[in-house]
Amino acid sequence: MHGVLVSVTRAKVSPDLGICTSYLSIFPSDKADEILQNINANEKSIRYELGQRVHNQLRIIPELRFFIDDSLDYIERIDELLKK
Repeated sequence: MHGVLVSVTRAKVSPDLGICTSYLSIFPSDKADEILQNINANEKSIRYELGQRVHNQLRIIPELRFFIDDSLDYIERIDELLKK
């Protein structure tokens, strides 16, 4: 989608390297749910592309899980409440 900024804020990998949980910051946040659904629908192609890039470094390409990181919205809400 044009005009949307998506960045990975945090990624956690399980000890057996089988699952990678990624937290995404999406701006503007009103389109976050739509973008997350699109990313989850394309998870297999994203995992394939990751495998193509790191196939010599990793034995197992982890299963990818994506979540919205809403910490910036939370901080913004706290600032608004403190200003009142």
